[in-house]
Amino acid sequence: MISERMIHPADENIIRVIVIDDSAFMRKSLTLMLESDPEIKIIATARDGSEGIEKILKLKPDIVTLDIDMPGMDGLTALKIIMEQMPVPVLMVSSLTTEGAQATMQAFDLGAVDFISKDLSYVSTNIKNIKIELIEKVKQIVRSSLIHTRFRMRRLVQSAHHKNIPAKPGRKKVSFEDIMSDFHAVVIGISTGGPQALLKMIPRLPKNFPLGIAIVQHMPPQFTRTLAERLNTISNVVVKEAEKGEHVEPGKVLIAPGGKQMTFCNGNSRIAVEISDEPKDVLYRPSVDIMMTSASAAFKGPLLGVIMTGMGKDGVEGLKLIKSKGGYVISQDEESCIVYGMPRAAVEEGVVDSVLSLDDISLTLDKLAAARTQLQEPIVLPDTL
Repeated sequence: MISERMIHPADENIIRVIVIDDSAFMRKSLTLMLESDPEIKIIATARDGSEGIEKILKLKPDIVTLDIDMPGMDGLTALKIIMEQMPVPVLMVSSLTTEGAQATMQAFDLGAVDFISKDLSYVSTNIKNIKIELIEKVKQIVRSSLIHTRFRMRRLVQSAHHKNIPAKPGRKKVSFEDIMSDFHAVVIGISTGGPQALLKMIPRLPKNFPLGIAIVQHMPPQFTRTLAERLNTISNVVVKEAEKGEHVEPGKVLIAPGGKQMTFCNGNSRIAVEISDEPKDVLYRPSVDIMMTSASAAFKGPLLGVIMTGMGKDGVEGLKLIKSKGGYVISQDEESCIVYGMPRAAVEEGVVDSVLSLDDISLTLDKLAAARTQLQEPIVLPDTL
């Protein structure tokens, strides 16, 4: 087991990590992958929740990886105590099983930021890409302004029983006359931090939402089904993991299955879903680019594209096609993203029409639904690009 490591003042920019896992193999694997980056140091490891809590209290890491299934104090019990007594960003380490997916959803409720899989190969068969994904996830979460503010405020609440509310960005009137209301569907791409964002956004949609919604959330098999089932129980619209042959319909949210690609075909005036293993030679399965590119070809009318929290630039090429065919693109703003990667890439590429907070994306979708049945009216949204 790694001895506790003190970081010298000169190393203040080093990201300090504690790994909590009952598996010596996982502790070693995570340590080797993370410490291959000179900006990350594993300052301690622990074999169960109780030992992990002691080391978090003593060493105050920047981020923790926490196994779910451990003897003694399990990961969910430890997570609850961590969030109550010593709030720090936590990445859960989960198995690729239905039980693992369900436990991960519970971890999100308790305050976990994201998860990593004990089998990270769902994103790639290349171990180099697996390591890069893990390192970038740790770096971007620790350096996320949203995460920094969220956990700083948690600590303030616990220590001083007060919190400072950050100033909201400037706002201005934006009329739906500036935004087409004849969209044929909504297509959403999302990754790191996505489950929490979707659990906040989708339940706000009205039951009579007039469009079908297709979502690619970067998650492995089992996890997308569990996420869809959870969303369906708390939402007014129907939410399900997409299946081959079913149709994109108003009031239905289809989530691409993990480990597969979701595309669309146009037949008999209805858009049907195709689920496939191809292409395999891409970083993500499912891929936002592949889903959005297919949607742009299958739907005859304009689409509303939404790109949200996540690493990398998956979705940029698909959004370009949406724009080229008269669609409209909304990006989540940096302040409400866990990781401002995919939205940043879209903004820098010049394909984004509006940059909105998570709350205002929900508001926009709600107003879009209302605009189908009543007169258009000005609404208050953050500044557009």
